[in-house]
Amino acid sequence: MKYLKLPLFLSAAMLVACSAANDEDAKETVAFELPTAFPSTYEPMPSAMTLITNARIIDGTGEASTANSILLADGRISSIGTDLSADGATVIDAGGRFVTPGIIDIHSHLGNYPSPSINAHNDGNEVTSPITSEVDAEHGVWPQDPGFDEALQGGVTTLHILPGSANLFGGRGVTLRNAPARTVQGMKFPDAPETLKMACGENPKRVYGDRGGPGSRMGNVAGYRKNWIRATEYKKKIEDGDEPTRDLQLETLAGVLNGDILIQMHCYRADEMAQIMDLAKEFDYKVTTFHHAVEAYKIGDLLADNDVCAAMWADWYGFKMESYDGILENIPFVHASGACAMIHSDDDKNIQRLNQEVAKAWANGNRAGLNISQDEAWTWLSTNPAKALGILDETGTLEAGKRADIVLWSADPFSTYARPDQVYMDGALMFDRATGLKPQSDFRLGTEIAR
Repeated sequence: MKYLKLPLFLSAAMLVACSAANDEDAKETVAFELPTAFPSTYEPMPSAMTLITNARIIDGTGEASTANSILLADGRISSIGTDLSADGATVIDAGGRFVTPGIIDIHSHLGNYPSPSINAHNDGNEVTSPITSEVDAEHGVWPQDPGFDEALQGGVTTLHILPGSANLFGGRGVTLRNAPARTVQGMKFPDAPETLKMACGENPKRVYGDRGGPGSRMGNVAGYRKNWIRATEYKKKIEDGDEPTRDLQLETLAGVLNGDILIQMHCYRADEMAQIMDLAKEFDYKVTTFHHAVEAYKIGDLLADNDVCAAMWADWYGFKMESYDGILENIPFVHASGACAMIHSDDDKNIQRLNQEVAKAWANGNRAGLNISQDEAWTWLSTNPAKALGILDETGTLEAGKRADIVLWSADPFSTYARPDQVYMDGALMFDRATGLKPQSDFRLGTEIAR
């Protein structure tokens, strides 16, 4: 069960003011822990000890692997190496097929904008105020979205669900295991850090320009600053042992200032990303990832210097003015600058073929002379998303001790023709193309029965 530590998320009733020996005004906070309001109830599916042999392994570390076999036990990677054996294990001869970490999509709206796409299902944007840091994407996720099943068949084992980009502060995101469950809590990645979605640029000023503002990029930045000032004051009151009225908006922002909640920020233009990094320095917080980041290639060095990731598309750009100046080499150029680069979907179809999206970007980078290896490029699919979500110690690479999230491919995963043959999550076989084994949402089952 995940716990949150004071002095950030709890009412000040949990704080204790103590008198120092010689100073009655001296105060200190007491570290007090309380279960979160909506804890994860995720439990892995039952699994058996499994040994995959004779495989071409891309392990996600960015380096070429000499290993050809991997042992899964108790839901974890027990060992990875050359010509392993294990008594009692189910042995799968990969026959030279590629084996990779499960794909992680850092930017999805599955469950919040589920299929079928109708107004009744639109729960991704709380467009009642430009400041909605109090809302949480998980409270709009519909676990029966058939899109989860389709994403699993594309090799996606973990995904991060974000609110939309209408607001300056759009609300908290949630990291999910792509496993069937009756409730969103049954999908929540245990102990994954919480996140906050923010947006810069055209969207907030377009949505709120005739509704009280902000109506310009100037207003956007002023709106961020005013609310970070409020959050700084709120955080200080709690740290000083005061008892402010509990405020869900400010709890979230104070969590960012304390380093417990990770900023995931929708932003396209290079100049705006640079300004946001300066804003983060003003209030001493960190932007974890810029999302979409169509002009990230212009500031790869700044991203690297500030340890900020960029989640990008392979070739989506030009659909509005702030997305106009895109290039096909965006992801590889950011990578070549030494920054943390990755793919993201932002789409229920794109999420089904993220390996192909990376393959396009990888090929475009190499045509430009970058000479990036497949092992390096794979980090855009699992390793860097795991880093940006704060879960790299659990998943994202094939290393002993990590969750056994694994995909066996029908062909080179950088090929248009490649499909996942088997997908394992926590060591359990969740999808098998040959046998037809796969999760299927109750919603889809109901519609098929009706037909």
